Amino acid sequence: MSNSVINDQKIQSSISRAFASDGALAGIIDGYQERPVQTEMALAVGKAIANNQQLVVEAQTGTGKTFAYLISAILSGAKTIVSTGTKALQEQLFYKDLPIVKEALNKPLKTALLKGRSNYLCIERLKQQQSQGAIGNAQLEHDFILIKRWSTHTVNGDLGDVPGLSETSHALPFVTSTADSCTGRKCRYYDDCYLLRARRLAMEADLIVVNHHLFFADMALKDTGFGELIPATDLVIFDEAHQIADIACGYFGQSISTRAIKELATDVAYVYHTELKDTKQLLKAAQIVERCCDQLRLCFSHKGERGDWAQASRRNDVRHAFEQLNVNLDFLYQVIKISLSRSDTLDNCFERLLELQSRLNLFKQAEKLGFSFWFEATRLHLQLNISPLSIAQKFSEHVKALDSAWLFTSATLKVDDKFTHFEQQLGLDNPSTLSLASPFDYQKQSLFCVPRYLPEPASPLYFDQLAQTTQVLIEASNGGVLILVTSFSTLNRLQTSLSNAIEQQLLVQGSDSKQNLLKKFSEDGNAVLLATSSFWEGVDIRGDALRCVIIDKLPFASPDDPLLKARLDEKRKQGIEGFDAVQIPQAVIALKQGAGRLIRDQQDRGALVLCDPRIITRAYGRIFLQSLPDMRRTRDLKQVINYLEEISA
Repeated sequence: MSNSVINDQKIQSSISRAFASDGALAGIIDGYQERPVQTEMALAVGKAIANNQQLVVEAQTGTGKTFAYLISAILSGAKTIVSTGTKALQEQLFYKDLPIVKEALNKPLKTALLKGRSNYLCIERLKQQQSQGAIGNAQLEHDFILIKRWSTHTVNGDLGDVPGLSETSHALPFVTSTADSCTGRKCRYYDDCYLLRARRLAMEADLIVVNHHLFFADMALKDTGFGELIPATDLVIFDEAHQIADIACGYFGQSISTRAIKELATDVAYVYHTELKDTKQLLKAAQIVERCCDQLRLCFSHKGERGDWAQASRRNDVRHAFEQLNVNLDFLYQVIKISLSRSDTLDNCFERLLELQSRLNLFKQAEKLGFSFWFEATRLHLQLNISPLSIAQKFSEHVKALDSAWLFTSATLKVDDKFTHFEQQLGLDNPSTLSLASPFDYQKQSLFCVPRYLPEPASPLYFDQLAQTTQVLIEASNGGVLILVTSFSTLNRLQTSLSNAIEQQLLVQGSDSKQNLLKKFSEDGNAVLLATSSFWEGVDIRGDALRCVIIDKLPFASPDDPLLKARLDEKRKQGIEGFDAVQIPQAVIALKQGAGRLIRDQQDRGALVLCDPRIITRAYGRIFLQSLPDMRRTRDLKQVINYLEEISA
């Protein structure tokens, strides 16, 4: 028997022992219980590492997948990159889960947390902002004071650590750099750069925790600084892997925003005020470009909208504003060109301008096959995007180019009990697959109901019935209800309907940060949380605070979504029914995520109520039902009311 085989067997044995009832985890976790499915996953990951395999694992809630892959990676001695779905999950893994595993295994291990450049304070940008003085906005001034005070003692420069600063603060773009605005080694603060410090720590680490956005930004743009790590990596782990196809699409395309153009104009104006006061044309050209950006943004709804760029660009107002922006960017180009070599900062602005003009030119011909050209207008800015309709070929080429093992895991990867949809999205070639059931006893812990007599969502009677059903369920459970809806319009209407109709505290997405809303909900114990979008996943409320999850309807993506429309058009041209091939799989994954909010622990009990009869009346409903956990099922709302009254008592 070869030494490598013997070594692999030793590693597999050590992985099994770590999860035993008297093993490493049991030694530091109070009340630890061995879970066979967790050990099974860990051994499969260890095997994938040894054989440089691709492994796809659907590990349902309660499996303990995070510890399974972390322990296997560490005991195998594999240099590892772990990519998570969001920054919040990234921090939870790094600051909560990883320390437990390191303590349990008692192995020397260098670890690093790496975020994108927009998360780190740029000292140069902060100094620029301070030199420009007051800006006439009370909230911005307040946020700048918080950042300045924190900047005097921060060690890592991570802006997520600024006390009292919202993660959506408008001050953040003013004190962070972009790939375009960073001057690199020419920067006077290069040796003190927080971003470079984080990258250096990552280069030295055995295990690096990143997020999907950072990973794909590197694949597409080579801007994250850990790209040099990837060729030397033995194992790449994607947790919450169901998200990666959509996230990757955003990076394998192109985009340009009026924010980036206005930041360039601001930096040119700064050069005029600080270095080249004899060149007034710099200031004039910069100000005209800023006005052109605002004029283009004002062509769209002030409330924000998104749509097909090819269609929008045929409108007279949009076409004229777009042409004026191009003309005046060229004017700025001519003005800067005259003063080249007089200022390093201005030279950098010139390079950024060339790149922005090149990107903007791509949107003059919005008919390229295989891509979706679309726009998104927010309250202040307009972003133009080109997204590929599929990333399968590009991603599969990247996977094959690296001599590494790959793990893709999530609680929601299968559609109609198959991995086919996920594998096709990423272009994976016959990977090993593993499906692990949850250790929860859903038959005893939960009840699932699609109430009889509800009209379909398209009916004018639907909303009143939804509001009435929701109110009855809140009363029966005395709160402890999470309401997940599929649109902000439904959220706003339900908020109006419930505000004066229920006694419990009503928490609504948008009224506070996600973390604060979840904290208030858990601490209250009888609150009602009304939410959409991001609350369908990544919400982990254990115990009695959550007793009922209400979902308004099957979460089909909006037919107005430009990327979805482009994908459906492409399938139609191929003679494939787009609804079956695109919309149903997406909606199944989303529904599984929403349903997964209910039972998070072996002691949890609760009811899941879906107010959409189409899951029963339409042929495609079978696929949705088959994908849900094995809960007790009923059509009788009275049974749910009795069940909720019982557990809330």
